[in-house]
Amino acid sequence: MIEVLVVDDDIRVAKVNTAYVEKVPGFHVTGEAHSAVEALRQLETLPRVDLVLMDHYLPDRTGLEVVQEMRRRGLQADVIMVTAARDVSTVQAAMRQGALQYLVKPFAFAGLRTKLEAYAELRRTLDGGGEAEQAEVDRIFGALSARGEPDLPKGHSATTTELVRRALMSADGPLSAQEIAEQTGLSRQTAQRYLKLLERTGRATLSLKYGEAGRPEHRYVWATRA
Repeated sequence: MIEVLVVDDDIRVAKVNTAYVEKVPGFHVTGEAHSAVEALRQLETLPRVDLVLMDHYLPDRTGLEVVQEMRRRGLQADVIMVTAARDVSTVQAAMRQGALQYLVKPFAFAGLRTKLEAYAELRRTLDGGGEAEQAEVDRIFGALSARGEPDLPKGHSATTTELVRRALMSADGPLSAQEIAEQTGLSRQTAQRYLKLLERTGRATLSLKYGEAGRPEHRYVWATRA
């Protein structure tokens, strides 16, 4: 179970965020805080905090200042910023200070769920331990970005997108729609539809394989490996 601390100056918003977190399998809210002082106190005293959902606009200090203080004290909980702050300088500062994700308010449950699911996938990837080859490094960094697009086109499933993504990232080279279908259990038509989606969004690269006759075969590779 991933233990979460929800930090938001608005008690009602904190309760809503807590309810959202509790709806995602594998996550449990271990505490709520409504100020920087309270957040730091709970981080020091709670038995375990794996992840902090951090608001930026707190009454005593900013959320980013809390993150800075966390690191100064050696508190290693991961951070996802959940805030109405949308200026580029704040987003950039959050990235530099190690926030893993940044979710802009207001958001629906689906938006937070995708961030949490991506975080859970990242933890599963890292739990394997050992040394990482380039493909594994790509998977680690891709774990957070892959689910970062909750607003899929109508008729597309995040679960199926993830199946196709995993197949591409684990492959030694470009794959055809038929090969993806065989690996994932999808139909060839479905695999082709999702491969085209990944290509349109820049996450997969298309190449053509020419045979002796007929149309060239479309083959796809994960963009970070192209």
